[in-house]
Amino acid sequence: MLEIKDIIDKAVQGEELTKNEIVKLLQIEEEEMLKYLYQKADKVRKKFHGDEVHLRGIIEFSSYCKQNCYYCGLRKDNASLGRYRLEAEEIVDLAISGAQLGYRTIVLQSGEDGYAADKIAYMIREIKKDADTAITLCVGERSYEEYKLWREMGADRYLLKHETADKEFYQSLHPGMKYKERIERLHWLKDLGYQTGGGNIIGLPGQNLEHLADDILFFKEFKLDMIGIGPFIAHDQTPLKGKEAGTVEMTLKVLAVTRLLLPLSHLPATTALGSIDNLGRQKALKAGANVVMPNITSSKYRPLYEIYPAKICINEKASDCRQCIGGIINSLGRTVATGRGDTLY
Repeated sequence: MLEIKDIIDKAVQGEELTKNEIVKLLQIEEEEMLKYLYQKADKVRKKFHGDEVHLRGIIEFSSYCKQNCYYCGLRKDNASLGRYRLEAEEIVDLAISGAQLGYRTIVLQSGEDGYAADKIAYMIREIKKDADTAITLCVGERSYEEYKLWREMGADRYLLKHETADKEFYQSLHPGMKYKERIERLHWLKDLGYQTGGGNIIGLPGQNLEHLADDILFFKEFKLDMIGIGPFIAHDQTPLKGKEAGTVEMTLKVLAVTRLLLPLSHLPATTALGSIDNLGRQKALKAGANVVMPNITSSKYRPLYEIYPAKICINEKASDCRQCIGGIINSLGRTVATGRGDTLY
């Protein structure tokens, strides 16, 4: 039987890991072995991505959502949340301002609002016309025709987190939604030529290490271009109110193992991790992450996009966020990337 260190070294060498071996890595508790895991993941990151950190500027343009996911503060039944929806022209202006701050990727994100497809197409076209930046869409489950339209208009990437690769667990958290349809859309996006992103939530009530190992194997099977891995944070206006949050340690372990098995994928140091630990993003950047996603939404709207409570940086101006995250990256001996950070697959 392989020792833990041997399993890590096996992954570093590019060999496949079994589900059982992944579970063993996620069970690591010894300080020295955790340090070894993170160091090896960071070494793989450096080998394939260098010391550049890619910045993706997020515009959260609508807090309306038709879904009722049990973990999300934007869920339809949260009547206490003030809702907003930005006009297309305002979104375009924010995106162009973000590009002027140096963001080579703009992420247009919303709840599953049903925002008009032609308006999203207009935004893509106008942003592309005036800014040299990649565009990532994150607007949930839409039709194949809509995805096709946006791709034709110039959208480069699409982020559709599956949250968990276990069908029954997925169904238990997403009333009225179907796991099959979620996965089908990931296939559509790949087929249409999008650089496709996914991801999961660490520490969801009822989640176990086998679930997490399956998630990592799912990432690998799909060859996801970007993978968001962040901790669960309970929201008081959801059915999971009061549940224990996901831990920094488990989030970092999943991140590090994912880096070992998917050396080419882009892995963000998530805002959620920074929200439960002041140094969370720094720790992630030293455990395999190579992306940070600062918020460039107008500060007056940020408190209303409350997927989870106590999110960091909700009162900062976009320019202040850019300066702050640049300082964090430089303090780690890394640099802000000047390229778009397209897929390496």
